[in-house]
Formats: sequence, structure tokens, C-alpha cells
Amino acid sequence: MDPMYYETITKLEEMGANPEYVNGWASGFLHNPQREEQRVTDAYSAGYDDGANKNTDNADKFKS
Repeated sequence: MDPMYYETITKLEEMGANPEYVNGWASGFLHNPQREEQRVTDAYSAGYDDGANKNTDNADKFKS
């Protein structure tokens, strides 16, 4: 597995990012299908998009 995945997840958890953002980021990074519509949150969607693009641009907006 790409070390960027583990490093970024650790960084997000240490900075107190919303768990929904972290889950979305991991799913986007791994190219998993998105959740069902009724389970998608703004934090998850932002994380999914950032993960797919391999960045954390929106992480600061979604701190717990």
C-alpha cells in the first residue's frame, strides 16, 4: 500500500479531523464506491473528493 495513505490518515486523526471526513478520504483514495445517498454527509463528501485527488485541502473545515 502507498505510504501516503497511512501517513495522511495518521495526520488527519492527529489534527482532529471529523471521522466522517477521514472515512470519506480513505474511500476516495482507495477508489471505493461512495456511500448510499442517505448516509452521505458534507464532511464525507469533502473527504471523498480530497482522497480521490490525493490532497487534504478541506480537512481544516471539518475538525471535530
